[in-house]
Amino acid sequence: MRETIFALSTGAPPAGVAVIRISGPRVQSALSTLTGNVPPARMARLCKIIGADGAVLDQGLALFFPGPHSFTGEDVAELQIHGSRASINAVLLALSALEGLREAEPGEFTRRAFENGRMDLTAVEGLADLIRAETEAQRKQALGQSDGNLKSLYGNWAKRLTHARAMIEAELDFSDEEDVPGSVTDRIWPDLASLIKEIEAHLSKAKAAEIVREGFRIALIGPPNAGKSSLLNCLAQRDVAIVSETPGTTRDVVEVRLDIGGYLVLLQDTAGLRETEDAVEQEGIRRSMASADQADLVLELVEPGASSSSELPLRNREALLTIRTKIDLAGDEFPEAASSELAVSSKTGFGIDALLGEIFNRLSKLDSEGGSGLPTRSRHVLLLDRCLSDLRMSLREDELPIEVRSELLRSAATHIGRITGAVDVEDLLDVIFSEFCVGK
Repeated sequence: MRETIFALSTGAPPAGVAVIRISGPRVQSALSTLTGNVPPARMARLCKIIGADGAVLDQGLALFFPGPHSFTGEDVAELQIHGSRASINAVLLALSALEGLREAEPGEFTRRAFENGRMDLTAVEGLADLIRAETEAQRKQALGQSDGNLKSLYGNWAKRLTHARAMIEAELDFSDEEDVPGSVTDRIWPDLASLIKEIEAHLSKAKAAEIVREGFRIALIGPPNAGKSSLLNCLAQRDVAIVSETPGTTRDVVEVRLDIGGYLVLLQDTAGLRETEDAVEQEGIRRSMASADQADLVLELVEPGASSSSELPLRNREALLTIRTKIDLAGDEFPEAASSELAVSSKTGFGIDALLGEIFNRLSKLDSEGGSGLPTRSRHVLLLDRCLSDLRMSLREDELPIEVRSELLRSAATHIGRITGAVDVEDLLDVIFSEFCVGK
């Protein structure tokens, strides 16, 4: 018999309420032992929780969710008790003393849900992202994925590939049957060509999904004393970086996480760019350029009267945006400088709203679908790229025999199945016999 697991499912105590979850074949036995009986399915019942010595451990609510219609697909129970450390520890200790019960390992409830077919791998990943979500955009994207948006999309693609293979196999193996189509070319290849375009369009949005999930990286670069640390502190609304007139104060990348318009932004202060013989400062400058190369947006900060550098060795110069800093020190040139380019003052706050607006405009263009139905992980992209490669190869009808093309479609479907964790080649036969009445 499979072990029954239990764990605290809410945050660290103390708290107003703590939820202890139990899953497995001995759930009903555990409920009967600790609370006296099993409550009606999906109905909360107020009860006393009794220890092995007959002492009352706590009073709370007990709920029972019979499998397979539960989170894990097994019998599941929840004990909602007071959230003190003492109450939680007492109930956990009482559960551990019961035969066949043990504490769950990290992620074990979700793993059982996957193993019992309650969730696919993309939903599991979405749930993990939802738990860690910091911003509104992350919440929306993770919620859509955990609700099965990717599963539905990829499942549809896999079904189309399976159908295409079924048509090919039917023509090859049952061509003498009257109800089997005589040619598959007119039926399946146009749809597969359309499928290639759908997957390509899907993959084109992978970068947007990655940015929503991982954060939009902004690197502040420029010469020493250009106001990088001051701007970082101003945008973060707290003292994160040391501000000093001494050149070379910032030696390493300083990062702060911000929520701008519901998006996670990773704002990075970097070492000032200049010629130096100091080995430590040289390393800091190297890291500055590395951060700029990896950033989604590079803000080059330039003091009043100074000129921007057009020779920065950046791979993506379209990500570069020049910001005129310390505009409050521009004197008589202040109105002209402020109107001719994006200018800010970390001291007075001038131009900060305009800068935030520019950042938000770039963020809002990332995801026109509101965060739903996008490939959010590198493994999704890798497997979809492999699927595309097989599909493109399969359409080379002048070079490959039909048997090889069928095998390429099988490989393409396998790559999609590996994304969701639902690889199953046996359903191919079900499609053949259900559609063509073979063996009537």
